[in-house]
Amino acid sequence: MRNINNKLRKNYRILCELNTEGKSKTTRTKLLSKGFDFEYFTNILQTKTGNTYYFLYDQGYMTLENDYYMLVKKDI
Repeated sequence: MRNINNKLRKNYRILCELNTEGKSKTTRTKLLSKGFDFEYFTNILQTKTGNTYYFLYDQGYMTLENDYYMLVKKDI
C-alpha cells in the first residue's frame, strides 16, 4: 500500500512541476526521464468527444500524437 501511494505522489509531483499554468504540453521522454510511471493513476475521465484523460488527484494527462501529452489541472 505504501509503495503504491509513493508512486502516485511521485507522479503527482512530476505533473505539478511540468504543469504550472493549469494546461501545458510535454513529451513522453521528458516524463520518463523524471521517473513518471504510466501504470499508476487515480482515475480515468472519458469525454463525450472520445478523449481519455488519466488523473492523479486533480492533475491529469491525455495522450496526443507523436509521443506528446497534454497536461491539465481539474478545477475542484
